[in-house]
Amino acid sequence: MLDKKLLALLACPLCKGPLLLRHDELICRADALAFPVRDGMPVMLEGEARALSLDESLPEHNAK
Repeated sequence: MLDKKLLALLACPLCKGPLLLRHDELICRADALAFPVRDGMPVMLEGEARALSLDESLPEHNAK
């Protein structure tokens, strides 16, 4: 699990936007990408990110 202070400092390496922690990934909604967190360390490389599906990129209040 990432420390809340560290999470507050992290930004998407592509758009510099905010990231959300969901399970073991950091989510950038603007770019629809999920960056993995491995052994507690965020992997902020574009080549390691996976594209979010349409359902995953919906805002939390609309996703079920």
